[in-house]
Amino acid sequence: MDYIYVKGAREHNLKNIDVKIPKNKLVVISGLSGSGKSTLAMDTIYAEGQRRYLESVSSYARMFLGELKKPDVEHIEGLSPAIAIEQKSVSHNPRSTVGTVTEIYDYMRVLFARIGKPFCPKCKIPVEKSTIDEIIDKVYKEFDENSRIYIFSPIAKEKKGEFKKEIAQMRKNGYKRIEIDGEIFDLEDISSLRKSYRHTINLLIDRLKLKKENYERLYEAIELSLKESDGFVEIRELNNEKVIKSRTYSEKLVCPHCGFSFPEITPKLFSFNSPYGACEECHGLGFKYEFEPTYMLDPDKNIYNGVVKIGKDSYFIKSLERVILHYNDDPQKKIKELKPETQDALLYGTKDKINFEYITSNGIYTFKKQFEGLYNMYERRYNSTESEEMKLYYQNEFMSMKTCQACEGKRLKIEPLNIKINEKNIQEISDMPIEKAKEFFENITLSKFEKMVVGELLTEIIKRLGFLIDVGLGYISLSRTANTLSGGESQRVRLATQIGSGLTGVTYVLDEPTIGLHPRDNERLINTLKKLKDLGNTVLIVEHDEEVIKSSDYIIDLGPGAGINGGNIVYSGWVRNLLKNPKNSLTGQYITGKKRIEIIKYNTKRVDKNISLILYGASHNNLKNIDVEFPLGKFIAITGVSGSGKSSLIMDTLYPALIKELRNARVKPGYYKKIEGLENIDNVISIDQSPIGRTPRSNPATYTGVFDLIRDLFAATKESRMKGFKKGRFSFNVKGGRCEACRGNGYLKIEMQFLPDVYVTCDVCKGKRYNKETLSVKYREKSIADILDMSVDEALNFFQNIPRIYNILNLLNDVGLGYIKLGQPATTLSGGEAQRIKLTSELRKRATGKTIYFLDEPTTGLHFEDVKKLIEVLHRLVEKGNTVIIIEHNLDVIKNADYIIDLGTEGGEKGGYIIAQGSVEDIINANTYTGQYLKKLIK
Repeated sequence: MDYIYVKGAREHNLKNIDVKIPKNKLVVISGLSGSGKSTLAMDTIYAEGQRRYLESVSSYARMFLGELKKPDVEHIEGLSPAIAIEQKSVSHNPRSTVGTVTEIYDYMRVLFARIGKPFCPKCKIPVEKSTIDEIIDKVYKEFDENSRIYIFSPIAKEKKGEFKKEIAQMRKNGYKRIEIDGEIFDLEDISSLRKSYRHTINLLIDRLKLKKENYERLYEAIELSLKESDGFVEIRELNNEKVIKSRTYSEKLVCPHCGFSFPEITPKLFSFNSPYGACEECHGLGFKYEFEPTYMLDPDKNIYNGVVKIGKDSYFIKSLERVILHYNDDPQKKIKELKPETQDALLYGTKDKINFEYITSNGIYTFKKQFEGLYNMYERRYNSTESEEMKLYYQNEFMSMKTCQACEGKRLKIEPLNIKINEKNIQEISDMPIEKAKEFFENITLSKFEKMVVGELLTEIIKRLGFLIDVGLGYISLSRTANTLSGGESQRVRLATQIGSGLTGVTYVLDEPTIGLHPRDNERLINTLKKLKDLGNTVLIVEHDEEVIKSSDYIIDLGPGAGINGGNIVYSGWVRNLLKNPKNSLTGQYITGKKRIEIIKYNTKRVDKNISLILYGASHNNLKNIDVEFPLGKFIAITGVSGSGKSSLIMDTLYPALIKELRNARVKPGYYKKIEGLENIDNVISIDQSPIGRTPRSNPATYTGVFDLIRDLFAATKESRMKGFKKGRFSFNVKGGRCEACRGNGYLKIEMQFLPDVYVTCDVCKGKRYNKETLSVKYREKSIADILDMSVDEALNFFQNIPRIYNILNLLNDVGLGYIKLGQPATTLSGGEAQRIKLTSELRKRATGKTIYFLDEPTTGLHFEDVKKLIEVLHRLVEKGNTVIIIEHNLDVIKNADYIIDLGTEGGEKGGYIIAQGSVEDIINANTYTGQYLKKLIK
């Protein structure tokens, strides 16, 4: 069968559609946001592929894996095993890195175990172990034939002691001579050494001429030396009693000079997830949590204004008061105004005993004792608690993450860090940008034997690094922690891993792999997707990018609208045919240029403020000590290729610096020298893609505040007034109106012990969240549950005569969210949807004209038509006098910016510079990568 046939798909908003998908082709599913793309790709095709796979495993295995619900589809024919490559974070575990997720680090561990050369960390010399035969071969190679050699057994190096027993044993074993501190003595003349002195002792085993006929004698001498010194032998060549050459050999991995020893070199020695190789101080994390004194005592408060976050009882405060009085200081003063010795005592305790009072109903008790100090008290409690919840509390409230001093953040013990290939240890290579790491491995010089041992291993490492570069990730390092990757980066890491696995006959489902990619990097990504297809796989992509759509073989365009207006097939067929005749396909009209996003002419009343915010000396990550000017009251786009430093500049430096300066927030911005222009702003808001709530109780209606107004409406009905129902009756978060069987959740959570929890619809309320009495109250024949089940578009029509509600819903519609349900659980919303709901909430607020909004790739998940709406909304924020700073790759958004700051020239080490800034015309004239693509678009 050459096609996957989907018949009668009705999941979510799909309208009983039939579709055929050609196998072993690159297939794009496109359409407006909410038109049903992810429902078809993820919730129908992928879900059914997973379900069938689970059905194919044994019933015993299914006991542990559970069963998946069958998607609402009549049947799917020709479906192969399915793998989804989504935008979710690869792992939240701080131990997971790009290297471990892609398995490249595992290959590197084997490589280092096989051909890595250990070096003494103290003496900086190679440490080798050899068999007796190898030692003899080296002696014959490294010393001249017929030379006079002495064979010594190293007994002690710079050690104190008399060595009485050792010397007696040497005599007993028949040895005649010994070298002590550089001088040779007859053993008969020595009985003991001076105890308080350090001594270097070498036992003379034999002396001979290096000839082939003396092979057996040399073998015996070396064997004796290894036995006497526990694995060492020193060979010296003498000429006229003068040492002209000396070599030390060992059958163990021990430094011959200082005695530093290496354990057996195996792959697990290089694992920071194994006790064998992990730094003993940080247990392989590379960082430690340490208490911050300023988090315990707020310098701007006194002890009475809640400066201490623990022990608010009067006794605890009285204790602090007594400490301050003991140092003749004033407890009413702010902490920063107290004497240094007083501050020190509050934090680290007192040496002297202090008078304390303990007041009870029975009287006042006085006693003397040392004060422990807040720092010591917190540390003691943290170390003694076994509760993970308490440890997390201390970490969040009083501690900060600091680089481990023992391993300097390298995660490994000293031994694996001193095993090197071409003068680099495994961590140094892991810290390189992937492009540099690939260069390193390609240029490794290997002996013939080493090539035989690791040839295929090295090829696999280079190949997998190449896959990461092909998906536009050449700028990140293998040591990058997986939980710091963006959604797009995580997805491309997984994509590269899948190509590396070499699977065939699989249906791959990808969700917007171009997220976070500059147009320059798209071509590489497209070639990677084609490689995946050429391996014999069907590649199904949910995508809005024009180049990806044009490069695909087949397209399924859903629509015509979103939500209830979507779920139909607008076009299904070969891309080449769509390009010839886009018909009714909105996607087709955009990619053929029949429709396009124009440069929006904004309100001419927009005021040019002629004031700026200036950040000086930004040097975080790869930023090159740059000074950046941000004109206020503008729509500013931050552009540049992937890894050029955009997020480092905006989200890691500027945003945290502003909230620290304006709100005294407890954050650590990336390094910068100073900021000018703070007096011109009063608020900063990051509208990111994090969820609008962590539980299903949060939804668009509650987040935007429209639910409060709807509850007011229900409470004002005649029926509510008759029954005495107030506004609170219509909340599913409190007792009274909610269904108590499920506590207003609409579902019940069934804990399955060692299996994942199962969620089932509540039998009592049938998922409606409210009890019968509450549901009996109707507004225009709709219950409160019916309202929550409406889409924004439906609710707009329903509430068109209620301006306060209509206006909020209209804002949601303006940002392209007309299809989502008012009561849709926050946990089911995508990052892009959550971000646009937050935008709506901001548009509702009264403008001060002094707010800076930060957005990181808000076009994620948006169709061309939705992008157009988003641009209009962002300009509305600016027209209120605010500043919008946006990190973006979408050229239609960039061309609509008032001001562009372009970073580059490349990603990683070659990035971090401002290569162009100014208007769209200025960027085009600068001829940067961004400028070149803008020129193509606008011409």
